[in-house]
Amino acid sequence: MFSGGDYHEVTRWLRMFLNSHAKREHPRVEAYVDATGERENKSYGTWLRLAEQVSPEVAFDFKDVADHRGSLAWCQALADATRARVRDLIKNAPIAAAR
Repeated sequence: MFSGGDYHEVTRWLRMFLNSHAKREHPRVEAYVDATGERENKSYGTWLRLAEQVSPEVAFDFKDVADHRGSLAWCQALADATRARVRDLIKNAPIAAAR
């Protein structure tokens, strides 16, 4: 694994990582990463969406993600948390959206 990277590279990595693990729980879940405006070069806001259901925002510090994306333990914890967020979305989603 690797750590570091510029803001846009880490943004792309975070979006792909969240989508990859979210879709393991439900293929129709999409991860969104906000890296614009006041957040740019500082932090990220992330959400998961299934149909009309949207998870609460989880914020990440850019330096924290960049420094730890090479850590298997950190990545495992993030993957587990992401999958748990998806399971919460599924529980709260209308039956038609959860299928």
